[in-house]
Amino acid sequence: MKLASLKNGTRDGRLVVVSKDLTRCTDAARIAPTLQAALDTWDMAAPKLAALAEQVELGSVPTFRFHEHECESPLPRAYQWADGSAYINHVELVRKARGAEVPASFYEDPLMYQGVSGPNLGPRDPIPLGDPAWGCDMEAEVCVITDDVPAGVSESEAAKHIKLILLCNDVSLRGLIPGELAKGFGFLQSKPPCAFTPVAVTPEELGAAWADALIHLPMRVDYNGDPFGRPEAGKDATFNMARLVAHAAKTRPLVAGSIVGSGTISNKDADGGPGKPVSEGGLGYACIAEIRMIEKIASGEFKTPFMKAGDTVRIEMQDAAGHSIFGAIEQVVEAV
Repeated sequence: MKLASLKNGTRDGRLVVVSKDLTRCTDAARIAPTLQAALDTWDMAAPKLAALAEQVELGSVPTFRFHEHECESPLPRAYQWADGSAYINHVELVRKARGAEVPASFYEDPLMYQGVSGPNLGPRDPIPLGDPAWGCDMEAEVCVITDDVPAGVSESEAAKHIKLILLCNDVSLRGLIPGELAKGFGFLQSKPPCAFTPVAVTPEELGAAWADALIHLPMRVDYNGDPFGRPEAGKDATFNMARLVAHAAKTRPLVAGSIVGSGTISNKDADGGPGKPVSEGGLGYACIAEIRMIEKIASGEFKTPFMKAGDTVRIEMQDAAGHSIFGAIEQVVEAV
């Protein structure tokens, strides 16, 4: 099933069940007023929501037109947003560009940081940017939403706690990151609010594309109207989403409504080298930093600038038939 939160003047939006083709929806208030309320009672709410989703497809319940621009992110504010780094190719490139080796532990123990849990940006909300020197970047990621996850959960058990899947634009301010990391306490100012796709879907909605706790489909990233990235989310992942959930819950429980991200999707080229731009027949990139790192490695200097006011990004994923699964994140950078 597919779930969304419509803007209604409240902090947490109005939960609706959305048709498979993203054209119609129906109110879910009689089951749960918000997505967080549904997640809090998922074992009871999910079967009722699934039955309502089936009725939407059959046309046996009243529906109304679904408009993606009327959506909040599925969880307008989340109890927790923890972002990992499943695609070590991205980390390898960043470190190679500055002449540093990747520690061996990175291939066994996931990287993860605690991000902004609330507020989350809506999928059509602008990206506010106070200073272009902050180095505004997008990062296209796969995310999962969990129910209550006990501390110390195994990877196999963690997979059972993944209840919904969605996509994210994890906005990063690259110019602020080095100074923050140098303090030894990690990200804060360099990680402003993120945006998520209009719709979150259950794993079974993805069919065979969801396997081994990964989505085996390409991520579509367009930058200023041009194809920027088509990386394969099921390739080159050192860790799957279940492993990242288990990592987040190693020493503490995760409450229902926790979001865990994959980190920037990043693929190697067919010959094992850095990925090529889409314009050169490659799979491109899910963030600007990656192409900048490749430029630095190849020529000794960065060429592609970070985002500025007026720049646009679109993030989406389509099924094998070319239909949008989650709807699209479409954002413009706005000077504030």
